[in-house]
Amino acid sequence: MYANGPRYDGSMQLEPPSPRRRDAFLEVAREWRDGGTDRYAAALDDFGAWLAKVERGSRQATCPPGLVPGDHYWLVDGTGRILGGVRLRHRLVPHLEKEGGHIGYDVRPSERLRGVGSRLLALTLDKARALGLERVLVTCDHDNVGSAKIIERNGGVETTPSISDRSGKVVRRFWIDLREPGAAS
Repeated sequence: MYANGPRYDGSMQLEPPSPRRRDAFLEVAREWRDGGTDRYAAALDDFGAWLAKVERGSRQATCPPGLVPGDHYWLVDGTGRILGGVRLRHRLVPHLEKEGGHIGYDVRPSERLRGVGSRLLALTLDKARALGLERVLVTCDHDNVGSAKIIERNGGVETTPSISDRSGKVVRRFWIDLREPGAAS
């Protein structure tokens, strides 16, 4: 089922970003950059400033205007290697209802097709439940078949798509119910 190797086991855990894993994270950022994506360019330029920005974004009082507070986590394996990252937004605003949702995640390019994304999302759903969220919205580009499968594996039910204001692409939108089965709607 996983083309690039075995599915990862339960040794993967979510950790908030910290200076302790600086070198491991910068390795991930370089991998993204070398693949042509500047996803973590700010961390490569100044890790301390990037980390401070992440911290400010976690609390309403210090969250930049126009953004909602959210938590960042890294998915770390038993050896300390970072396999992916995730952002869990505490609430939705109109632009996040269209694209972005409550949860945005990325899997390190060299770790794709190994079950990492499914584990990353599953662990993040546990964090969302702990925040008291009853359901979450997760989105992906229409052509991101792998991400759609991950979301569906984790209980995502597709709803009406939208169009990205940034890219003009169709955005697939999925709701995941976090309440216990049989809970009142």
